[in-house]
Amino acid sequence: MNTSMACNDSEKSSLDDVCCNDQYSSCAAAMEKDSYSYLSPTENPSTISVSASIPPDQQGYDVEFDPPLESKYECPICLMGLRSAVQTPCGHRFCNSCIRKSIRDTGQKCPVDNEVLLEEQLFSDNFAKREILSLTVRCPNVGCCDKMELRQLEKHLSHCEFATVPCPQCLESVRKSHLDEHKSQQCLQRLMTCPDCAGSFMYADKQIHEKICPFANTVCKYCGMELIRDQLALHCDTDCLKAPVACTFSTFGCREKMPRNELAQHMQEFTQMHMRYMAEFLRSQTHSSCPVPSNAAHSLSDERGATARAPESCQCKPELMNLRETVLELEGRLVRQDQQIRELCIHNETQKNQVTELRRKLSTLEDATRELEAQQYQGVYVWRLENFSLHLRNQEAGQSIVLHSPPFYTGRPGYKLCLRLHLQTPNAPRCSNYISLFVHTMQGEFDSQLSWPLQGKIQLAVLDQVEGQHHVEVMETKPDLQAFQRPTVQRNPKGFGYVTFLHLQVLQQRGFVKDDVLLVRCEVTPRFDASLRREGVQPRGSEPSL
Repeated sequence: MNTSMACNDSEKSSLDDVCCNDQYSSCAAAMEKDSYSYLSPTENPSTISVSASIPPDQQGYDVEFDPPLESKYECPICLMGLRSAVQTPCGHRFCNSCIRKSIRDTGQKCPVDNEVLLEEQLFSDNFAKREILSLTVRCPNVGCCDKMELRQLEKHLSHCEFATVPCPQCLESVRKSHLDEHKSQQCLQRLMTCPDCAGSFMYADKQIHEKICPFANTVCKYCGMELIRDQLALHCDTDCLKAPVACTFSTFGCREKMPRNELAQHMQEFTQMHMRYMAEFLRSQTHSSCPVPSNAAHSLSDERGATARAPESCQCKPELMNLRETVLELEGRLVRQDQQIRELCIHNETQKNQVTELRRKLSTLEDATRELEAQQYQGVYVWRLENFSLHLRNQEAGQSIVLHSPPFYTGRPGYKLCLRLHLQTPNAPRCSNYISLFVHTMQGEFDSQLSWPLQGKIQLAVLDQVEGQHHVEVMETKPDLQAFQRPTVQRNPKGFGYVTFLHLQVLQQRGFVKDDVLLVRCEVTPRFDASLRREGVQPRGSEPSL
């Protein structure tokens, strides 16, 4: 402080300019020496004084100050916050690098008032440095809202989770906290390993590699078979039945192309055409091998010409004989193959007729077996409806579900019957979501021995497989209905039973369905009293409906 006062007193005196400037420089040097005593314990003098470690072209602090930077802390040259602030003898402040560059580039003068200014006259303004480093700034990273003193900014940037660094692989700017994830999952230049060939490639080249990978699965465009790409060419050349191939006689002039599985048929259908192609080819080869000289008509009397043609004809004759033998051999082979093909066709037709006859006999035996099984029930039949949950789902979807049971007999001899179960849809009028159950008469083996119409009692039940509380309905036949007359077709289209036999809600609340199986029982007790007349029989029990 005393040094400052001495400097001020000297400015008030009437000394000449040179003396004042020398004394001002000595005062500034003394001020700079004493200023180190004002630094805080955390401040290193080398960091706020003019240091050789600072790049000579480094401008001011280009950060966002909060509140905004005052003009006294702004460099007049770069218009940013003063970095390594220095002061001139004329009282102006500049960034150290800015003012030195200005002196070197524009001359030895102050940029503000054009006063003469030498680099040796610059002195560090430590007070301004402390003031600027104490100002509050915002973190420049996008997304970060932290504020700190300017002196803490560099430390904050080294740990800021919003700080961005260039990706070492693709050079894209990425948050430092997301760098590892970017390099392993998002970077277009990251290395990947092909699961098929175990080769390495960049992610940006993934589609290109998938198109050329020799071990990747691909599909043959002709037959649709899935195979490895490395085997595709061989498959199309030798194995694919639908790949287009040229005719075997293409060298002789046939230009047809067809799928490989149709080549044999083409060879069989166009045998004569192929023989013509071969004959024409052989004739052309003969003419090209033995050309007739152009002066043959004028050389008949020329002995020298005759002796010259003799060796040529001798050389052509063996080749012609070999070609003719080859043609005859091929013709004989074609004749034998045609004969074999005709024999195979006849044999194949015979076997086809035999297979058809065996299938017909098998069907007859299966029908006889089912007929014998049906005769063993003696009027009591339990129908197992498996996968019943599937029928319920289809019914809920609005599909009409109608199921017919296998046939059964009331005895031997006896009437042949079957059951029909209908799951009514939710939109069915007056019977929605009900199980309808009916009995149908069928043409049987003993119809001619029985009395018609069918008379007796019929008991229908859906069995409770858990508690044994079955749902049972009993009805008497009505001989005057068409449902009980002797059927004229395989199954009587008219049935007799209950439209609203059991509601599906009741079916699901109790144990009627177990292991996805529903059991329906039918017991028929016929009466063979021929003295009863049709109109004299009256129904008993619960009233069924047609």
